[in-house]
Amino acid sequence: MMAVDEVVRILAIALGLGLLVGLERERSESPLAGFRTFPLVTVLGSVCALLALDFGGWVVAAGLVGVAAATVVGNLGRYRSGDIDPGQTTEMALLLMFVLGAYLVVGEARVAVALGGAVMVLLYMKERLHGLAQRIGERDFQAIARFILLSLVILPVLPNRAYGPYSVLNPFEIWLMVVLIVGMNLVGYVAYRLWGERRSALVGGLLGGLVSSTATTAAYARRSRGALGPRSVAVVVIVMAAAVVYVRLLIEIAVAAPRFLPVAAGPLVVMLALLGVLSATLLLRAGERREGEPQAGPPSNPSELGPALFFGLIYAVVLLATAWAKERFGTGGLFVVALVTGLTDVDAITLSTARLVQDGRVAATQGWRVILAASLSNLVFKAGIVAVLGQRRLLSRIAAVFGIAVAAGVLILAFWPS
Repeated sequence: MMAVDEVVRILAIALGLGLLVGLERERSESPLAGFRTFPLVTVLGSVCALLALDFGGWVVAAGLVGVAAATVVGNLGRYRSGDIDPGQTTEMALLLMFVLGAYLVVGEARVAVALGGAVMVLLYMKERLHGLAQRIGERDFQAIARFILLSLVILPVLPNRAYGPYSVLNPFEIWLMVVLIVGMNLVGYVAYRLWGERRSALVGGLLGGLVSSTATTAAYARRSRGALGPRSVAVVVIVMAAAVVYVRLLIEIAVAAPRFLPVAAGPLVVMLALLGVLSATLLLRAGERREGEPQAGPPSNPSELGPALFFGLIYAVVLLATAWAKERFGTGGLFVVALVTGLTDVDAITLSTARLVQDGRVAATQGWRVILAASLSNLVFKAGIVAVLGQRRLLSRIAAVFGIAVAAGVLILAFWPS
């Protein structure tokens, strides 16, 4: 038999969760259940689960059927009075809170509390969620559907074992990295579609940089040559997009090699802070805070199957190249691969190096240096894009800012303690 103090704790949590959700339903003026009904239902779930410990699971099932029957009776009364509401949100919430009360007896209290809070938030954000769904167009829905295909259909069926030379080609892990990159790009893409197109060029450019900093750099450099907007905006957006790259790198390392993150975070955060300060300085000097500046155009859909397959191929090639270079030339070979591949795709070399560190093939103190070198190579490549596509005045300002960042990065590579 469960201790009395434990029973009291469970019932108190159930009562609190029910009051939380019931308060939201009361504020929404739900005619079916509110501030009193929800705590009663949640406590009923806990009591049924406590009784089930001695009398069997049928007690919980009977309680759930009773709650469902009560909601049907309540809706019948509303139907006869002409109060017809096609929604089923409150009904589902009642059933879920009953089950949540029962789960408190057999599961983790913190999980139940988190789920109860999530239920309250979902109910409270009804209007906002409906507005969000209306703003997501057909193109955006297709992007989300393709991501589900990549992550929940293709990924689970891939073999999780190493193939090929150096035993680094694991189809499951390779595609997992594809899902990670596509997922990060998709978050930025959806954020841009929801907010970037309705805000200033600076906000739109920053969100576009979440999808592809290289594409954002090219787009704003091209705008500067066509004199379609203030050059100061292009400078700030390009530098902001470069700063976003270091946020991406930290996320990628955290996912691919969690033990590597504490070692790599320091120098990468310094670079992020430096570019952030440079962006803020440029923004203050430009005095550019006006809304409605012309945008460089929305980023392309990041969840297309073709680009995903292409990134997977690049990542596999970089995995082989880094493993070969490490075995043939030592750490120096890794830096050569990083400088070359980092020109166009810093994600692939970051993930491949992180995996090598995670597997113990490369020291963590060398791994972050390889990644930082690749990111500096990527800054040089972006400056080249501005030189080809942008105005000369834009190039001079970007070259100065990126020159400071590259110099700082070289100093970090040389003097950061091992």
